[in-house]
Amino acid sequence: MKQVLCAVVSALLAISAIHGAETAAIEGRVLLVQTGEPVAGATVILLETGASTTSDRQGEFHFKGVQPGRYHLHAQVESALQGVSGAVDVAPEGTAQVQLMLSFPTLNTQITVSAAGRTETAFESFQSTHSLTSLELARAEKIAAGLGEVLGNQPGTGIAQRGFGPGSSRPIIRGFDGDRVLIMADGLRTGSISSNSGDHAETFNPLSFDRLEVVKGPATLLYGSNAMGGVVNAVSGHAGFVSHPDGMQGYLQGSAGTGNALAGGAAGFDYARGPWRLWGGGNGLRSGDYTTPLGEVENSRTRSENGYGGFGWFGERGFVSVGVRANDAKYGVPFAGEFHGHHHHEEDEHHHEGEESEKAHAEDEHEDEHEDEHEDEHEEELRIDLAMRQQAYQVNWGLRNLGPALENFVMKLAYTTYIHEEIEFEGDQRRIGTTFDNDQVVYRGVFEQSRRGPLTGRFGFWGMERDYSAAGEEALAPPIDQQSFALFALEEFDFERVKLQFGGRIETSRYNPAFAERAHGHDPHDEEGEEHHEEGEGAHAGEDEEHHHEEEVPDAIPRRFTGASAAAGIQADLWSGGAFVANYSHSYRAPALEELYNLGPHVGTLIFEVGDPGLLAERGNGIDLSLRQQAERVDGEVNFFYYDFSNFVFPFATGEEEDGLPVVHFEQRDSRFTGAEARLGIGLHQTTRLNLGMDLVDARATLTRTPLPRIPPLRGRVGIEYRRRGLSIRPELVLASRQSQTFDLETPTAGYAVLDLRASYTIPTRGAIHQLSANVFNIGDRLYRNHSSFIKDLAPEIGRGVRFSYMVRFF
Repeated sequence: MKQVLCAVVSALLAISAIHGAETAAIEGRVLLVQTGEPVAGATVILLETGASTTSDRQGEFHFKGVQPGRYHLHAQVESALQGVSGAVDVAPEGTAQVQLMLSFPTLNTQITVSAAGRTETAFESFQSTHSLTSLELARAEKIAAGLGEVLGNQPGTGIAQRGFGPGSSRPIIRGFDGDRVLIMADGLRTGSISSNSGDHAETFNPLSFDRLEVVKGPATLLYGSNAMGGVVNAVSGHAGFVSHPDGMQGYLQGSAGTGNALAGGAAGFDYARGPWRLWGGGNGLRSGDYTTPLGEVENSRTRSENGYGGFGWFGERGFVSVGVRANDAKYGVPFAGEFHGHHHHEEDEHHHEGEESEKAHAEDEHEDEHEDEHEDEHEEELRIDLAMRQQAYQVNWGLRNLGPALENFVMKLAYTTYIHEEIEFEGDQRRIGTTFDNDQVVYRGVFEQSRRGPLTGRFGFWGMERDYSAAGEEALAPPIDQQSFALFALEEFDFERVKLQFGGRIETSRYNPAFAERAHGHDPHDEEGEEHHEEGEGAHAGEDEEHHHEEEVPDAIPRRFTGASAAAGIQADLWSGGAFVANYSHSYRAPALEELYNLGPHVGTLIFEVGDPGLLAERGNGIDLSLRQQAERVDGEVNFFYYDFSNFVFPFATGEEEDGLPVVHFEQRDSRFTGAEARLGIGLHQTTRLNLGMDLVDARATLTRTPLPRIPPLRGRVGIEYRRRGLSIRPELVLASRQSQTFDLETPTAGYAVLDLRASYTIPTRGAIHQLSANVFNIGDRLYRNHSSFIKDLAPEIGRGVRFSYMVRFF
């Protein structure tokens, strides 16, 4: 298949020798309404093609090689100014002139490149999206240790957060978690193992990117068959066709806060001279143990450092760029020592003997009382920290104006190394309990078709080579070599008031275990590993009493999955600024590595996991309906979704316990997800808006009606936003209902109402944008718990506090 693909790519690139039709150009200026001054650094997008450029210091911009016709342009400067759109007619071999006037915002226009693989507004997208610019990410309410905290806690978006403490928070989208939510950087998987476990985190800092985008619903066509819930994509300006004015651009950011002793800073630059660009930057963030109305949550502190850099050549017909990112993070896992304690003493002979001697002493001095005291002392001493190191190297290149059939071709290739250590501290002793290694090579090539009447689209290929291994107490699976390859296409028909979209993806994945043995705690570097495999049952005779599950499950066998996903959608304009969108999707997902091969006590999920190498692929059918309104006075979106799955991998609780944890088998059940999201903004006055939002999900096994784990409750928000020039004041009440629809191993969570106050002041100047922001959160110091947290019964959410941040972006 790969040889055929190479031949097809070579043939398509040969089209570049064919001359296309006569071309023209568009040029213009971006000005500020209030002063008439030029706006530097404004992003200008040609919506019909998705091409983008940046205004220079005189506010000027240019598009060359444009086919004759009518085009719509959109200009914006992050969220600092109100975006503006305009239309222009382009004659053959002519140059059309246009002037775009920006103003202070009353309504923000979100831009996305992730939904369809090209730049478009969220209103025009077939899928529901949510995006945050770098200025929005730099505001005080978005400065957080975990990606889930950055994106979650926004009712109306369908995005919640899960975690095992602040450092490990990860987004949940429409009730989907783990492997069903794909985290990417510039359209490629990050190479982390955050989907494997509740106590694992994403390592990159969103401030290193220009924008953070979320595509909700099955995003299986462009990015991967596992993205059933959606995609989170961090977008930079270095992995595609983009032009920048000569000179230096960059940013500086600093933040601090109470409630968790937060402090952080970031800086970056982007220098352009002619077609050449050089960029780099770094950031750091630390926080201490966070405070709740019940007191501090011990070992919840975090620390992370991130650095990035690269260079590239960006010409009129092509580009090539090379970049590197280094991420280093360390964070505590609250209460993990309590869950590790029992298993740790069973496997560590020295600690076991020490415990026995302490018990003997306790019997002489009133046994029960002193046993309790000893256990309390032990729990205080045992602490679990996670340390992660990641390096990512990415090469991007592209060609455009390839001929009458193809607009451009972009190829991305990334190599990522990832090491994750779980460190146990007991008194003055430090030891590494488990080490995870995950090396990954991933590539993606996309052809953008030239517009032919109403038809446009893109198609391409994707592949991944992954080498995963773990050693230590939580090495639950043997080393796995995973290979995946896919072909995909997405086509659109634009009939002005009605648009149609069709797409498909064929993907194959192979899992190759290094050996059949599935005993947890196995060291893949142990030279005796192969001997254990050859000796068969005799090698496990001494482990039968401790791990009786080893004889009850099959060996780790190689697996291969091949399947197809498809989607069709329609978007119809109902009135000026109003649209209806309907999508049908058929999805195919291969089981994740941990669902197939894990076996043993997993503290990160608080269960004893028993994977099944015989699992079948998941298949799903879904319907998404959306009603959208975009106007100055009223804007909003209402989404309904229904997904029906066969062979959905379900964590079935057996009712047994092993190593002090409940035993869970990964089995398959037909399941369904139903839910809705609503967001509404109403202009009460020229300076004041009412913001409302709500979302809900109901997810359960179809036959037994058993709720699925960690499904967020019904949530809502009511907020007022006051804007006057650069000042924004936003009080908001966030509400959640009681969640009593719980999985077998969960407890109900009480409802809550939390009041926050956010404020920011933005100062746009000719060469820079300054932003100061503050966030007073949980003003009432309310005691509340996040239902999606693995440790919600032990640790409530953060109490009252305030965060401040300052950011300047210069152009």
